[in-house]
Amino acid sequence: MASNERIALVTGASRGIGAACATALLADGWNVVFAARDRGGLEQAIAAAAGPAGEVAVRDRAVAMTVDVCDRASIDALFGGIAARFGRLDLLFNNAGLFPPSKPIDEVAPEDWEAAVRTNLSGMFFVMQQAFRMMKAQRPQGGRIINNGSLAAFAPRPASIAYTATKHGVLGLTRAASLDGRSCGIAVGQIDIGNAATAMTAHVEQGALQADGSMRPEVRMDLQHVASAVVTMARLPNEASIQSLTILPTTMPFIGRG
Repeated sequence: MASNERIALVTGASRGIGAACATALLADGWNVVFAARDRGGLEQAIAAAAGPAGEVAVRDRAVAMTVDVCDRASIDALFGGIAARFGRLDLLFNNAGLFPPSKPIDEVAPEDWEAAVRTNLSGMFFVMQQAFRMMKAQRPQGGRIINNGSLAAFAPRPASIAYTATKHGVLGLTRAASLDGRSCGIAVGQIDIGNAATAMTAHVEQGALQADGSMRPEVRMDLQHVASAVVTMARLPNEASIQSLTILPTTMPFIGRG
C-alpha cells in the first residue's frame, strides 16, 4: 500500500446513506471498505459505484467485508480483515443503525427496544472501540471517526422513544470519544441527518406524525447532499474537527419539531 493512500471503513454500506457515502469517498480517492451484513448488497453497491463500465480504478479501491454490528466476534473479524488487507485505518463512518417501529412508550415491545439498543448504541460503541484500538496502535498514529447520529439526538419525534434514546446515547459516545481521542490524534465528530431520501424515510412524503398530533407530508433531500457533507468532514486534517454537523431539508420541521 502506498504511503499516501487513505483507508476508510463505512458500516451499513450496502444501501442508503452508507452506500452513498462510501461511493462518495471512493470518488474522492479513498480506499473504502464497504461493510454490512448483506454480502450481495455490498457487491451491488460497489458495482453501482464503479458505474456501467465497471471502472477498474474504482473497483480496485473498494472492498466488501461482511459484519454484524450486533456480534462482537463479527466486528473483531472485520477489523482483522482490515488490518490484514491495509495495515491501518484512517476514517470510520460509523453508520449502521435501525429505526424500530413507531410506538408510544407504553406499547413499545421489549424486543424492539433491545434491538435498537443493541444496534444503534452497543453496535456503534464496539465498532468505534475497535477503530480506536487500531488508530492508536498504527504509525503514524491517529485517524477520524464520524458517528451517524440523527436529528433525534436533539429533538425527538412523537412515538419514537427507543430510537431517540439510542441517538441521544450516540451523542454521548461522540462527545466522550472526542475527549479520549485528543491524546492520540483521533478526531471524533457526528453528523445529524434529517429526511435524507432513503427507503427508511419514504413514508414521510405521504405524512409524518407531528408534535401537535397532526399528520403532515414532509420534504426529503437527495442523498448526495449527505455524502458531500461526510466527505467534507473526512477531508479535514486530524488537527481540525467538525464536532457536530446538522444537515436537513431547509423546510423540514426540526426546531421544536415545528
